[in-house]
This record gives sequence, C-alpha cells and structure tokens, in this order.
Amino acid sequence: MEYDDPEAGRVVAERTREFIDDVVVPKERSIASGGDVSAHTVKELRDAAREYEVYAPQIDAEYGGLGLSFREALPVFEAAGRSLLGPLALRVDAPDEGNMHLLELVGDDLQKERYLQPLVDGTMRSAFAMTEPQPGAGSDPKMIRTRAERDGDEWVIDGHKWWTTQGVEADVFVVLARTDPEVHPYEGCSLFLVDAETPGVDVVRNIPHMGGGPTGKSHAEVKFENVRVPDEHLLGEEGEGFAAAQRRLGPARLTHCLRFSGVADRALDIAAAYLSEREAFGTPLSDKQAQRFAIADSGTRLHAARTLVRHAANRIEAGEEARTEVAMAKTFTAEVVQEAVDNAVQACGGSGIGKDLPLSDFYESVRAFRIVDGADEVHKRVVARELLANPPTEELDVLPTFESRTVE
Repeated sequence: MEYDDPEAGRVVAERTREFIDDVVVPKERSIASGGDVSAHTVKELRDAAREYEVYAPQIDAEYGGLGLSFREALPVFEAAGRSLLGPLALRVDAPDEGNMHLLELVGDDLQKERYLQPLVDGTMRSAFAMTEPQPGAGSDPKMIRTRAERDGDEWVIDGHKWWTTQGVEADVFVVLARTDPEVHPYEGCSLFLVDAETPGVDVVRNIPHMGGGPTGKSHAEVKFENVRVPDEHLLGEEGEGFAAAQRRLGPARLTHCLRFSGVADRALDIAAAYLSEREAFGTPLSDKQAQRFAIADSGTRLHAARTLVRHAANRIEAGEEARTEVAMAKTFTAEVVQEAVDNAVQACGGSGIGKDLPLSDFYESVRAFRIVDGADEVHKRVVARELLANPPTEELDVLPTFESRTVE
C-alpha cells in the first residue's frame, strides 16, 4: 500500500531526515553518556532547524512556521521522531505542539499574541492540566473535580491535577475545569490559561517516572488553590472545554503516533546495521532466520500502523471527529512501536541495553506511549463501542434453538 502523503509534506520530510542525520544525531551521541540536554543545545538545534527550513512545520507562517496543513505535516513528524531530540529541535514536541494547535484553533488574537507566539518562538513552555488523582478524572474524564467559579470579571479555580506533562517547567497551564456543575461535564467544563506564577498555583513535585532519556520531561503534580484569572484567560467558549480538548487530543494522538513511528523506524535501522555486521556461529546474525523474521514482522506491522494513522488523519482533515479511527491507530501503533524497539534491543544483545546506542532510551520512551494520551484499554473501549453498537442479529438466525437440538 502506497502512502499518499502530499508533496509539500514529503519535501519537508526529506529535509528533516537530512537535518536529523547531519545535525541532531551527532548531538544526540555527544550526550549519550548521560545527563539532560541543555538549554544551549536546544537553542543550537532550533537555530539549525530554521536554517534547514524545517522549524515548526505545522504552524502558520504568520507566527514563524512553515504553514503546512495537518496532513502535510505528518511525515515531517515521523522524520523528526527518528531522534528523541528531533521533535524538540523542530518544535513539534509534546505537549507544546498540541497546545499550540489548540491556541490556533480557539484562541483569540490577544491569547495568540501572548501565548502562541512565544511558544512557537521557543521562549515559553506549556502544560495541559486535565488528569487528576483519584477520585478525580483519569481514564474517565467525566469524573473531573477541578472547579472554576465566576467572581465578577474573574474566575476562581480550585483543583488538584497530576501527570501534567512539562508541569514543572511550564510557564503557562491550559487547565480543564468544571464551570457548571448542574449539567453533564461534556457541556459544563471550560479551558483556562493560567500563568505559572499566578498566586495559588503550587507545583508540588515531579512524579518519578519511567523513560524519556536526555529529553525526559516532568510529569507534575499541581494544585490550584483559589487561583484567580481574568475573564480574558478563558480559552474558547464557556462550557465548550471538552469539545475544544477533543479537537486538540485527536490530532495530537496521531502526531504522537508518527513521532514514535520514527523512533521505531530508526530502531529497526540500528538493528539491521548491527545484525549485518555482527557474526556468530560462522555467519552474520542477519542470516539467522529468527532475527530475520522478527525484523520482517516489525517492519510489516509498522507499515500497517503508518497507514492507519494516515487514514485517521484524512478523516480529521475532512472535518470528521474520527474518534474510532484515531483510537484504532493509537492503540495499534503503540503496540507496534513497543514491539519493534523490543525486537531491536534483542537483536543488538548487550549493545541493545547499553547506552552507546539510543535503543534503551527508546525502549523506556515507547512503553509509556501505551498509557499516555489514553491507555490501550480506553481506546479499545471506544472501538468496541462502535463495533457493538448495532449488532447484525440476523446473522444468528442459522443457529438452532435449544429445543431443536437432539441428544443421542
């Protein structure tokens, strides 16, 4: 099956692949021995991305991006994902990428000037605060307990969030809160822009967690206690927070899929190189059937995952919500990339778990993908709900009734 990526996206993706190979991977190797990527390194990479004309491909040119459509930008996300530093360098990294998209969709001119432009420039970082500890919203967002009450021309926010990605580093939070407790949460929640230095915002801690490598971002526990924000910090329309969040989360899940597809693609490349060079029992490992079949299976399933993602993206770009298609793509891709990286680690043996190669960092990163942006089980629930909504009961007419059976 041929990919039907638009030509504009393919051209930028090719440049991105060159940028990753020529600039990002050498920088990745220089910090492979440990430690976080420095702010200076991030700036260097972003400056280079601008020179290669691959920076912020998904953002409108008015704000300094390349102005590619969602569908055109997808192959660029995949090319960037070949290094854990790539999305950071191109400014297509989560959660900022999704929050920038949200601001483009529902932000007003003042919000775009104050928040979108600095986010695109890389001078500001953001966090999306939706998940809450028990008994609040987790896999079931309808359980949301964070409240926002109007007081004159201000809103007063009280709530407890956690697993807020980049919450420790964030300059601004996008907070989902319940604004009308008398109606269903889907109609009674709103989004707010909350500056991190606002009185009452308490970043409690970075929750210790798996994965991320040198670019690992915090997953923060955050409390909002009597936090006051002006009415102009309402993002989108009052009561439409869930609808706006869904417009953010659907595309963001697909961009996540392709960033991780890039990770898996590079992992298989590394495995192929290692298997071709490493000899055992008289021949290269690449001649061993077990290894060949593992790589073949991963390559086949990765191709299928890419196709699922593009199909869901086509539906979104056509104006559909595509919740079932997105759920299928996200669940399948998460499983496939984990399997591919695991096979690559196994193929490389001791080198696979060592830090000379990026595979061990890849391994930790892709495992989290089966949980973040909706756990596998939640997305399978969405798919099953669609498939079981109107069962064709006439298909059972051929089965005998109990009374018609005979026992000999």
